[in-house]
Amino acid sequence: MSQTQRDIAIIGSGLVGSLLAIYLKKRGHSVTVFDRRPDIRTVRFSGRSINLAMSNRGWNALRKVGLENEIKTIAIPLDKRAMHVNDTPVYFQKYGKDGEAIWSISRGILNRRMIDLAEKEGVLFKFNEKVWDVDLPEAKIYTGETEKSTWKEYGYDLIFGCDGAFSRVRHKMQRRSRFDYSQDFIDVGYKELTIPPNADGSHKLDKNSFHIWPRGRFMLIAMPNLDGSFTCTLFLPFEGEVSFENLKTEKDAKNFFETYFPNVRKEIENLTRDFFENPTSAMVTMKCYPWTYWNKVALVGDSAHAIVPFYGQGMNAGFEDIYALDALMERYGDDWEAIFQNYQKNRKPNADAIAELSYRNFMEMSSKTADPMFLLQKKIEKHFAAKHPKKWIPVYSRVTFSNSPYAEALTLGDQQEAIMQEVMQLPNIEAIWDSPEVEQKILSLLG
Repeated sequence: MSQTQRDIAIIGSGLVGSLLAIYLKKRGHSVTVFDRRPDIRTVRFSGRSINLAMSNRGWNALRKVGLENEIKTIAIPLDKRAMHVNDTPVYFQKYGKDGEAIWSISRGILNRRMIDLAEKEGVLFKFNEKVWDVDLPEAKIYTGETEKSTWKEYGYDLIFGCDGAFSRVRHKMQRRSRFDYSQDFIDVGYKELTIPPNADGSHKLDKNSFHIWPRGRFMLIAMPNLDGSFTCTLFLPFEGEVSFENLKTEKDAKNFFETYFPNVRKEIENLTRDFFENPTSAMVTMKCYPWTYWNKVALVGDSAHAIVPFYGQGMNAGFEDIYALDALMERYGDDWEAIFQNYQKNRKPNADAIAELSYRNFMEMSSKTADPMFLLQKKIEKHFAAKHPKKWIPVYSRVTFSNSPYAEALTLGDQQEAIMQEVMQLPNIEAIWDSPEVEQKILSLLG
């Protein structure tokens, strides 16, 4: 169904804001994007970027507006995890079936490209414009140098808040009666480090793997870049025995890496300099409801549902919001009230589900991936799934390599976990893990 042209403001020029702008522009709307920050295309990155893992949901949204192939040129497919456990040779775990991969993309490079593509479509960007207030019923925004300076007023037909976990648009919605809101910081922070390329520009580690160094309460991950480098992220508690607060000097940092990451210490460029120069960032899960106000304002992406990054689904979930919104625009045309009501009702349970799955995946990646019984459980699941692909789709595959709802993946994943807990109790499971007896047990529990 076609739509009458509307004058639309998007607050936030990040990945979700710029892709939404492209979608709205293709539907014939007039779109202006405001961002309090300078144009990302003109600034040097600040060492805050966890590389992104684009998977099915993200590609889906890009494909719908003809951008999939263009974005694949700046991405590297990763078809497996590379596990670096001390005193053990590196071992690899395939992600899914042959040909299934997540794609590593630098956040900054992707964001720059998306803004370029949005401008090409005719989207107007206003950088260094700080939005201080939003009049929700009138769809007006007010910008200015500071909260105390003279403000400029802009009027629109619709406003989309794509301004992240600490959204100014949502902040205004929070003051309304019966608006539910919660935020929960985890006690682990992260810091970005770099592994430089070899002298000839090649990668120092396998370039088609997602590298993990699990160390119990903390871990290091690395994802490849096109220039031969790896973006590494160290996840570490803020406080405690082994924590950011206890790494005060270059010597502390050096000892820490020598002790826990001896096989990459030499590879990490200017380790101690990076460590003290780059900020330590926090991670938050943010939930709220409703996500919309009348037929005027809607929150999309992190401003509606910020999650911790351990499933690589933050951007994918935001892009899926846009994909879902577009399908509703197609269905309801100019009835923006129906579009917004259905959007929040359909997406909210899925946003809650991926928040839960992301938090659990942190526990799994940091501590369980080095636990032999956990690895055996995964081996049994994989063996069974290979024999019965219709009966057993691992929860990771449902989230990463399918478009089935996150809420469904969570529910079915919990059922599978309950079955596996029973299977792991079988006597002598280490010896009989691939036997017909175990296969029959799982089949009987599946019912």
